Amino acid sequence: MPFIDAGGITVHYDLTGPADAPVLLLANSIGTSFHIWDAMVPALSRRYRLLRYDMRGHGLTQVTTVTEAAGYTMDTLADDAAALLDALGIARAHVCGLSIGGMMAQRLAVKAPERVRGLVLCDTAGLIGPPSVWAERIAAIRARGMASIAEGVMARWFTEGFRAERPDQIRGYVAMLGRTTEDGYVGCAMAIRDADLRADNARIAAPTLVVVGERDLATPPALAEELAAGIPGARFALLPDAAHIPCVERPDELAALIEDFLGALPRD
Repeated sequence: MPFIDAGGITVHYDLTGPADAPVLLLANSIGTSFHIWDAMVPALSRRYRLLRYDMRGHGLTQVTTVTEAAGYTMDTLADDAAALLDALGIARAHVCGLSIGGMMAQRLAVKAPERVRGLVLCDTAGLIGPPSVWAERIAAIRARGMASIAEGVMARWFTEGFRAERPDQIRGYVAMLGRTTEDGYVGCAMAIRDADLRADNARIAAPTLVVVGERDLATPPALAEELAAGIPGARFALLPDAAHIPCVERPDELAALIEDFLGALPRD
């Protein structure tokens, strides 16, 4: 299990694929680890050097203390990703982020455009709100723990059909959510609550693909279409019969979209 110091925290990561291939950074969603991408690794690692990592306070990456006066911000998370690239000696990468990982990717593309070759934004938006929703979720976690949000989260993450057909998978993702540290989840929830990236997204220069599951309840297709419209030249794709975590529900279809999009971009 590789760990590395990046920007002052210990980050758990995985780097796989041909050493001379373009790097593709995969950023996970809130309440998950980098293992949400597992089903896509065989396909994507043929053409890309895949860099997966656990976000701050998630998986096996170090958690830092969170208070209402000192939480995480989207800049915190974008800086973490840039620090990981620095620590591994990677100058530029394609970046694919899911949900909060997609918000982080938007921010990274604005703050450090020289680091981002191509951008894939999955089931995300420039504003995921309203803030009151996140305030209520933070309060629930602080009062009753991570288990208190599990049922609602699973209903947003996965389609009803997937939940019925794959109870083993749902139990696993409930366990993954439950193992997320409270401070890590709350810190990232605060980052989402306080972020409105829409105005700055007009400055994104990287070629961009926005993808969303047609049955996503957390970031519905209308939000994804709005996101694509706000980024110059961005393309939009809808994944049928998928909810908020298509890398689990529709890994082959999502991998094909990513490969087709990034594969058409010029190499450095």
